[in-house]
Amino acid sequence: MSKDKEFFTTFFSIMGGLAVFAILLVIIASNLTSEVSDYKPEEIVLENIKPVGQVYIAGESEPEAAPAAETTTASAGPKSGEEVYNGSCVSCHGTGAAGAPKMGDKAAWAPRIATGIDALLANATKGLNAMPPKGLCMACSEAELKGAIEYMVSNSQ
Repeated sequence: MSKDKEFFTTFFSIMGGLAVFAILLVIIASNLTSEVSDYKPEEIVLENIKPVGQVYIAGESEPEAAPAAETTTASAGPKSGEEVYNGSCVSCHGTGAAGAPKMGDKAAWAPRIATGIDALLANATKGLNAMPPKGLCMACSEAELKGAIEYMVSNSQ
């Protein structure tokens, strides 16, 4: 057999095998995706861009009532110092990240405690060094921040 014939025989054998493999992949893919007929990208886009709130102007008709789950979480009341600490403060004050004094480290907390709760609250509210204002607990009230400070101080004396 000549080299040209041998080359073409091998080439077409490989190409034929690849074609059969591609046809099998198309058949498998169509079987696997046949159940995904409910996919509606327009509905997904509309859901993703819908407004998250409503504006109410006094004197106009009131907007629809918020779902019950939202109203119960909003009226849960102020969080305890421990809850604020565990939710916002522990990431830095539990590990000492960015130079934050670790809760329970008496030596690190002693000079801070000596300045008084009001000074600590002012620093926590405005931010200090690497700590951002309110320690990124923007929803926390001043009383909740003070509770978190008192919780850390009481566990660091």
